[in-house]
Amino acid sequence: MRLLLWMSCLIISLFYSISSFADDAPTTFTLTTNAFLDTGALPVLYTCDGKDSSPELSWSNPPAKTKSFVLIVSDPDAPNGTFYHWIVYNIPATTKELLEGTTTFPPNTLIGTNSKGEKKYSGPCPPRGSAHTYHLALYALDNTLTLPAGVEGKTVEASIKNHVLKKAEMTTVYSRWLK
Repeated sequence: MRLLLWMSCLIISLFYSISSFADDAPTTFTLTTNAFLDTGALPVLYTCDGKDSSPELSWSNPPAKTKSFVLIVSDPDAPNGTFYHWIVYNIPATTKELLEGTTTFPPNTLIGTNSKGEKKYSGPCPPRGSAHTYHLALYALDNTLTLPAGVEGKTVEASIKNHVLKKAEMTTVYSRWLK
């Protein structure tokens, strides 16, 4: 009987220790999508061979002092250096997602000029016979940027350098071997 009582106390104590440890565990700032798996293949829908539609993106657990978010979708494998597919900045800290194919953004959100010279999402379109890796990076900033609408990706990246609280990212691959 004593052994049973002792084991019960031990199990209860262990349960409370684990629960309290879980409550104290740091949260991770994460970027997710239902469109593809992180490091997986990008569906054609989101590319130049499909509807050229932006994927749904959502995020959770931003740092407490976040004032705004910046989203940059880029291709570092591009033949002429990094190709920017989508630059979205001054996303309000209260925003937690961008819907698939979105062209309407929260108030004060600005769209940068991608490498095609457009202020919109431009889906991956690697040269025929190749596969490229695409980076989706969401930055939680301690400020909002004082940039005008339409600036290029490099300008946004330079402006956020000293203001990033946390970065959440994903990668995906698109190949045009058979096209």
